[in-house]
Amino acid sequence: MNNIARKTAVVIGHGMVGHRFVEALRARDTDGRWRVVVLSEESLAAYDRVGLSSYVGNWEPSALALPGNEYAGDDLVDLRLGVGGAAIDREARKVTTTTGEVLDYDALVLATGSYAFVPPVPGHDHDNCFVYRTIEDLDGIRAAADAAGPGAVGVVVGGGLLGLEAANALRLMGMTPHVVEFAPRLMPVQVDEGGGAILEKLVTDLGLHVHTGVGTAAIEDTETGVSVKLSDDSVIDAALVVFSAGIRPRDGIARDAGLEIGTRGGVVTDLSMVTSDPNIYAVGEVAAVEGVCYGLVAPGYTTAEIVADRLLGGQGEFPGADLSTKLKLLGVDVASFGDAFGKTEGALSVVLHDAAKGTYAKLVVSDDAKTLLGGILVGDASAYSTLRPLVGSPLPAEPAALISPAGAELGADALPDDAQICSCNNVSKGAICGAIADGACDIVGIKSCTNAGTSCGGCVPMLKKLLEQSGVAQSKALCEHFEQSRQELFHIVAGTGIRKFSELVAKHGKGSGCDICKPTVASILASTSSDHILDGEQAALQDTNDHFLANLQKNGTYSVVPRMPGGEVTADQLIEIGSIAKDFDLYVKVTGGQRIDLFGARVDQLPAIWQRLVDAGMESGHAYGKSLRTVKSCVGSTWCRYGQQDSVGMAVLLEKRYRGLRSPHKLKLAVSGCARECAEARGKDVGVIATENGWNLYVGGNGGLTPKHAVLLAGELDDETLIRYIDRYLMFYIRTADRLQRTAPWQEALDGGLDYLKSVVCDDSLGIAAELEEAMARHVDGYKDEWAAVLEDPAKLSRFVSFVNAPEETDPTIAFDNSGERKVPVLLGVPQLPVRAGN
Repeated sequence: MNNIARKTAVVIGHGMVGHRFVEALRARDTDGRWRVVVLSEESLAAYDRVGLSSYVGNWEPSALALPGNEYAGDDLVDLRLGVGGAAIDREARKVTTTTGEVLDYDALVLATGSYAFVPPVPGHDHDNCFVYRTIEDLDGIRAAADAAGPGAVGVVVGGGLLGLEAANALRLMGMTPHVVEFAPRLMPVQVDEGGGAILEKLVTDLGLHVHTGVGTAAIEDTETGVSVKLSDDSVIDAALVVFSAGIRPRDGIARDAGLEIGTRGGVVTDLSMVTSDPNIYAVGEVAAVEGVCYGLVAPGYTTAEIVADRLLGGQGEFPGADLSTKLKLLGVDVASFGDAFGKTEGALSVVLHDAAKGTYAKLVVSDDAKTLLGGILVGDASAYSTLRPLVGSPLPAEPAALISPAGAELGADALPDDAQICSCNNVSKGAICGAIADGACDIVGIKSCTNAGTSCGGCVPMLKKLLEQSGVAQSKALCEHFEQSRQELFHIVAGTGIRKFSELVAKHGKGSGCDICKPTVASILASTSSDHILDGEQAALQDTNDHFLANLQKNGTYSVVPRMPGGEVTADQLIEIGSIAKDFDLYVKVTGGQRIDLFGARVDQLPAIWQRLVDAGMESGHAYGKSLRTVKSCVGSTWCRYGQQDSVGMAVLLEKRYRGLRSPHKLKLAVSGCARECAEARGKDVGVIATENGWNLYVGGNGGLTPKHAVLLAGELDDETLIRYIDRYLMFYIRTADRLQRTAPWQEALDGGLDYLKSVVCDDSLGIAAELEEAMARHVDGYKDEWAAVLEDPAKLSRFVSFVNAPEETDPTIAFDNSGERKVPVLLGVPQLPVRAGN
């Protein structure tokens, strides 16, 4: 930087595209030639607006935050939250902010995005009318929905992409959604009449009320909310209205500055994203590239990359936009790509319309039926990742065969090298194959080298296919002692009846085992029988926690966690827990899983503590095992005025059914009595949420370093079907997951993803449903509390001593500090940090 004069780029807007621009510029500007000032009108740094509906349920804005959105540690980025751009002085190259500050710029980047269009319907400014655009908008809708109560009607004006997203958000809030669309079908920009008919049937079956071919005539005030009058003279009495009738570019600051504006709005740019002022650029939804605005994030990212390139001396130009879309609306697959409506002269259409299965597939081909031009997929979009990259290329098979269930299946080798695999980041098949040839041997490596799969993730299945096509060997060995995967070892144990690790390693492995395969095999043995984990040879396979059926703490003591099914506990049991804590001087902590944790027990005290708990009618909570931990619940319909089903009763039933179920990793369940989600069910491996008509079943929610929301597996289930599906899901996971693999990454790794999982669990596509249910029934019938069994067996009790050679002695290295407000462990010889009140 010694001989380079640093310049300043001011960015107005910090949405997804504005953030992408900053990332791209800082990644390429290795010399530090540019300082960036980012003005963010919202109080939150850039977040995933595409995934806005996932905010409903957890109501945690940080879950939507884009990685690196605060530029921590980057001295060349100045992010100003809650500050927008007010005016531009083009001649002086200055921006006045909404706080009155004046900023100089060498380059100005307009990333102001768009705003929700609200049609001038009489009454559109009613207090109970909202738009669906930001986190703040959703917070407002939530407050109105809460005030209205469960089952209240919410009207969404607009049946496009965002309209159906908004309707789903209302549904998740416990409302009854009505969608009003002026066009004769839903999603008129993406699907044709046939696809729209299937889509309408699918979403209607999921609880939406659809009104197509009608407009909104007026909105009038009522005592309970609003009355929505439609153009066909029908009336919908509702609690609130959400406008999602399209977007308009936020070009006001550009208009005021005298920049050229497109005929339909937006700041006009050339292909280099330069506006009518050579020092001002526009990106994303506000940019009218040669007069055309693009409302999708993928072309927006492309514009951001081009401006970053131009500021550093490059010659990048906008290559045109891929307007393909693939999404899941209320659990329904919808995809559209290429010339989906057959506007090309001479274009032919091949359609497979299966109303019974609820699927619609259409391919648009050239007049000689040899070149793919586009297509529409509704209900099943599994072919999208293969078909979309083929647009403009010769077809590898007959068009009908490509969309027929019994037809041709395309491999990755059918795609040309210039086929775009990742549309979000414009990554071709050739670039991905080049990365693989250079040593990228897994998905993580490909993402790191090419950025493919780092945005929406829709191309990840194709990345896997390209790895397989390239012949990259993916090791499935559990460890050096077993060449088989955990799944294969499970089937060996289940099929052969082997019950000893020594026999398994002798017949199917080598060596004497390690700390990877021993606990894994121990878990498999526990999952395939009701034998006690401390019986015989199996006891030696366990890790530290399972050795003593308790969680080891930092100072060598253990914690004790009795089971409280669904959070229920009697007054007498609470009194006994308190007495135990006093008698053994234990630290008491209420856990997030609605249980009580007792800390500080020596190993020799564990049997005495558990004897008292067992006598009080309590049993092991399995907080130490790779097994079911808790089933969290709210009070549900028995107490809560909003509850729609008995969530406590269901939680108790599920916890008693799956207690002691050993699995590849810990399992957490939750049951919420309504869509307000007080039990946080969508953050659990299995989440159950009550509806007016039954239960919605969500699966694959995990916490940890990379939290995942559970996704809808099936909806409106009765009690019997719900339990049957959970039985199948858990047993299928136990049988097929890798070692220490949580449910979320397991689901993502399944070939076919959630659709495949649904077909196995709900439709029994593999024909193993009965077998999975029988396996769960054997577990339920064979369950016995592990601690009760220990207390009945002198041989097992003999393990619980501090020193084998001196069983009467206690461990002198265990110490505590009782000087503060609570008891804490002390590591002798290690300096201790002070304990602050209120930590």
